[in-house]
Amino acid sequence: MTDPRLDSPLHTATRSALDPWPGEVAWRPVSPRLVALELTRVAISTAVMLAVCAVIWFFTSSAWALFAAAAVLVFTVVRGVVAVRAARSYGYAERERDLLVRHGRMVRHLSIVPYARMQYVDVVAGPLERAFGLATVQLHTAAAASDATIPGLEPAEAARLRDRLAALGEDAGEGL
Repeated sequence: MTDPRLDSPLHTATRSALDPWPGEVAWRPVSPRLVALELTRVAISTAVMLAVCAVIWFFTSSAWALFAAAAVLVFTVVRGVVAVRAARSYGYAERERDLLVRHGRMVRHLSIVPYARMQYVDVVAGPLERAFGLATVQLHTAAAASDATIPGLEPAEAARLRDRLAALGEDAGEGL
């Protein structure tokens, strides 16, 4: 017999397809340094856009260049807020047969990647990521659209996850 509370409109309204198995999945967050990395990326792109506005203003003395610079600054604030929220939304969970990856605030994503379907795992760290002591784990499957990415991991955690996924893929007899 099922619990009648589970069928109530209030309970079904609070459940989400993006929050599977409440209480069963222990989500792991990514490093908080991912926020600083994303804000640095925003700052670099803002500096480039402001430099372009300054060059245009220097050569033309146009008020439009100043207006564009002000618009860039307003846009930067919005991008900064979005970048912080996006970076904090990443999480992953390892289960017996699959890996769950979630991210996104406005458009939420949940990827469930069975270990047996993984073809290979990449650990990537660009110059900025290395400067912040972070790495990204990329999971590749046969279907390109189902590839999952976990940014903002400590290098040791990225290596541990890579090795674990490789071992689990071999144990499954397929994929890796």
